[in-house]
Amino acid sequence: MIRLFVAIPLPGTIRTQLSMLQSGLQGARWIKPENIHLTLRFIGDVPNDIAGDIDLALAGIGAPGFTLQLDGIGNFARGKHPHALWVGVAKSEPLARLQSKIESALVRAGLEPESRKFSPHVTIARLKDIRKGRVEDWATAHGAFRSAPFPVERFVLFSSFLSSSGAIYVEEARYPLDG
Repeated sequence: MIRLFVAIPLPGTIRTQLSMLQSGLQGARWIKPENIHLTLRFIGDVPNDIAGDIDLALAGIGAPGFTLQLDGIGNFARGKHPHALWVGVAKSEPLARLQSKIESALVRAGLEPESRKFSPHVTIARLKDIRKGRVEDWATAHGAFRSAPFPVERFVLFSSFLSSSGAIYVEEARYPLDG
């Protein structure tokens, strides 16, 4: 079995900007800069032979490159308990079309459709036992964050391995977007 997800890797300059946000909220488990990405589709654990089918399906996607911009800060909560801090993505039709093509290709390859609506974001911290008010204060203080626009020239199939020091992501395959 292999644990997979499809994502857009972010340029180093953008990851550096995001890492500069990663302080001031005691108890937050900040995502390592090298692991910061924009998930397009979490796949989960699949048998190795299915991973080959997934790669073939993704390799068949044709889409143009485009520009993205990160914009705003928020959090996801389960009930009253925040569990993740994220940076938002400015509205992008090309991003939505690419994600839709990826979803369709994965369903054709035999995966179950994603049940959640695509909500583009970049997770920068995991939260546990942090008061909602402290998270909201931090998000308000940093909420004006906006990156410079950056080009998206590829998407990537990553594998994920959980370790005691956090997740380790390995680039399994990259899929260029048309110029």
